[in-house]
Amino acid sequence: MSIRVVVADDQELVRSGFSMILEAQPDIEVVAEAGDGAEAVAAVRRHTPDVLLLDIRMPVMDGLEAARLVCAQSGCKVVMLTTFDLDEYVYEALYAGASGFLLKDVRRDDLVHAVRVVAAGDSLLAPTVTRRLVADIVRRRREESTAEVTPQRLDALTAREVETLRLLARGLSNAEIATTLFVSEHTVKTHVSNVLGKLGLRDRVQAVICAYETGLVTPGAP
Repeated sequence: MSIRVVVADDQELVRSGFSMILEAQPDIEVVAEAGDGAEAVAAVRRHTPDVLLLDIRMPVMDGLEAARLVCAQSGCKVVMLTTFDLDEYVYEALYAGASGFLLKDVRRDDLVHAVRVVAAGDSLLAPTVTRRLVADIVRRRREESTAEVTPQRLDALTAREVETLRLLARGLSNAEIATTLFVSEHTVKTHVSNVLGKLGLRDRVQAVICAYETGLVTPGAP
């Protein structure tokens, strides 16, 4: 079964370029293109894609608001597209439920890989810039928030689930976590699923944010 994708960007050359790259893959189908956020939301409702590639800066409705609506109203995975690796809106997009982001100068192979990874239910956590964003999100939120974030939120997790969350927050893949914990990848997937379910999180990106917010992992820690 093909991975169904909607590509949303207000620059026609960027939009068509990404679409051509993805359409060339035997397992990916671009079901629609959109030139603004409102069109992107409408396209997701109409075509029920697996993945939405969404420009963060667009007319009519910006990518942030579109991401909020899509993540709240569907199971479609959102990957934000930006020319800025430290764009303020990227922070908000992750909180809105986006599964990650890509810079617009992403390599062809990395674009294809990202769509496949997100469609499979994973998130774009490997790039160093994403982990830096997550750390900065937490720092900003702590500075702005009057409510103290406490580790008690993790009390619902077993010791092994806590360790899984710690390794996940360090950017390890399921295979790497399995090797570290001396368990199978299937067991790791179960632990990750339990972590998401018990903490009420949408995906691995939000799990990483939670790990930083509760102090389980601290920025700059090995």
